[in-house]
Formats: sequence, structure tokens, C-alpha cells
Amino acid sequence: MTPDLPNPTPANPEADPWAGLRAFTAARIALGRNGTSVPLREALAFKLAHAHARDAVYSTLNTEQLLADLAAQQLPVCQVRSQAPTREAYLQRPDHGRQLDEPSKKLLAEQAPGDCDIVLILADGLSATAINDHAGPLLRLLLPQLQHAGFRLGPIVLAEHARVALGDEIGQLLRARLALVLIGERPGLSSPNSLGAYFTYAPRPGLTDEARNCVSNIRPEGLGYELAADKLFFLLREALRLQLSGVGLKDLSDLLPV
Repeated sequence: MTPDLPNPTPANPEADPWAGLRAFTAARIALGRNGTSVPLREALAFKLAHAHARDAVYSTLNTEQLLADLAAQQLPVCQVRSQAPTREAYLQRPDHGRQLDEPSKKLLAEQAPGDCDIVLILADGLSATAINDHAGPLLRLLLPQLQHAGFRLGPIVLAEHARVALGDEIGQLLRARLALVLIGERPGLSSPNSLGAYFTYAPRPGLTDEARNCVSNIRPEGLGYELAADKLFFLLREALRLQLSGVGLKDLSDLLPV
């Protein structure tokens, strides 16, 4: 029978042998015990984390802030919507989040710049909070690398009620060689604002997940902005050089000499 662990208290933190390990993870470990239940403070913390996750699912893009952040990049910006008319419809019909509505299709067809190498899409996904918090800092590092390398960038697209696959239709309409989607990931109980980056070479509707690559958990508490920007730059450059993405493209950036 496993002996009971002593409950940590503010007056005696040394009583908890797991205290050192908790400093290295946001996971819920060694919560302590109050009879047959967890302590009240841990039960309340769990409810608060669950509330943050629910709020993230129903959060909306801070368009004003995003447009201000993107203005410094001196790239045209388009705002589009999926076929999901409301947040509730978006959550109940994932297929509608993968298709543009008709006004958005017309807008992108008119805005198509001709052939471009990369089109960037900022999508709310399941946590618009992640885009609001992390898209600006990440792009301030990534876009200069792409521009310095000579890649032709299309307009930046803000997509509402969007799933990852919406980037395939956007990329095709803008005649981009590659579509990069920054999207809010499904919130967890320790990460309600985690940002994911998905990219697809030769985007077009009908592609499935094996055709794209993902860099996930982009946030200061996960994969930091600088490391994420460097990893994305390497992968995007390789995807365009090799003319592929998905399972055939491997992340070899850690094998490069310093």
C-alpha cells in the first residue's frame, strides 16, 4: 500500500518531496491530499483552468490590435470568414470551418497578387486568444527572415471561424506555392493560449493532414518565439526547395552545425 504523501503547506514547503519537480512543469502533479480528495485550493485551481479553456474556445480575434501589429510589416491584409456563420455553428460543424464563404472567395480572387511563394493566414481556430497573444511577437521575428531570404510574400489573411484546412483554399485562390496557417490550438487545462503553425506546399482543397507540417505549442511557456521562428524558417525554406511538405519533409534543423 502506497503511504500517504504529506500535504504541503506554505509554512512547511520542505514537507513535499515533489516540490522541486513541480518547478519544471505546469502539469498537475503531487497535488496533495485532503482525506480522499485533493485540497480545496487545487480543486478551485482546476475549475479556474477549465474556465480559462472554455473562454479561449469562445474568444474572438482582436482585429484592431492585429491590424496595428501587421501594419509595421507593410504587407496588404485581407479579412475573410469561413462558411460557419457563428461560433456555435463553427464548433458543431467543423466542415464549415474548412471552407470560405462566397464573399471571401470573391475578395481573395480580386486580391490575388499573381504567383507568390508564401501566403500567411492568421486563424482563430479553437483559441483566438493564442493569435491575439502570440502572432505579433512571432511574426516580428519570422517575416524579416523570409523577406531577407528573398521569398515573395502574398497578403496576410485574417480568417474568422477557421480550421487549419481553410488555408488550402486560401493558398489556392492567392496562387501561393505554400500556405502557412498560424492558428489557436485546442486549449488545455495548462495552456489555453497555445499557438500552432501549419504549412502546406501546393495548397488546394481536399488535402489531408499527411500533406502538411506542424510546429506546435508556440508560447513563452512552451516553444519560445525565437526558436519557433528559426524552426519555421528552416522548414519553410526546405519545403520550397524540395517542393514538398508533410510526411516527406523532416526537421533536420537540430543536426545543422552551430
